[in-house]
Amino acid sequence: MWIYEKKLQYPVRVDTCNPTLAAMIIEQFGGPDGELSAGIRYLTQRWTMPTNQGKATLTDIGTEELAHWEIIGTIVWKLVKDAPEEAIKGTPFEAHYVNHGKSPFPHSAAGEAWTAAYIQSKADPIADLHEDMAAEEKARATYEYLIRVSDDPGVNEALSFLRQREIVHFQRFGETLQIVQEEMNRKKYY
Repeated sequence: MWIYEKKLQYPVRVDTCNPTLAAMIIEQFGGPDGELSAGIRYLTQRWTMPTNQGKATLTDIGTEELAHWEIIGTIVWKLVKDAPEEAIKGTPFEAHYVNHGKSPFPHSAAGEAWTAAYIQSKADPIADLHEDMAAEEKARATYEYLIRVSDDPGVNEALSFLRQREIVHFQRFGETLQIVQEEMNRKKYY
């Protein structure tokens, strides 16, 4: 189906040890608008697309989202891997550390564990593609907020890359929506 290259889609450079920032960025690891939710949503919806192009778009973007999930996990890991316990105490990352150590675990920044309720699949291509476009816009907004609260230049570079990919995905879903609508509105002759 695809080839896994043992390197990240975008190189992650982290310039600081920052458990507080890690606790915020984990939103994109396991939050409702994060990369895991998006990847599973798109890979679930692809079966009901009426065009091969629609199926291909959902497959391509779904697998790319899983690559982005790996980038987010790497950022979180690098922000905390060398943090002594004293640097974790009293930060928003402390509750995560008590439950999961320094390992990334899919939950929101508020600590809510990832759930399948975060994904949508209606078997209605138009509804699904509108959902997907909204999901990409919400993820873009989250990346913008994360960039604003981050003071780590390396992290901001990776977050900016991910933000830009959300914009591209939104555009591709818009193109796919138009193709699918044209197909569904086309007169069928028997």
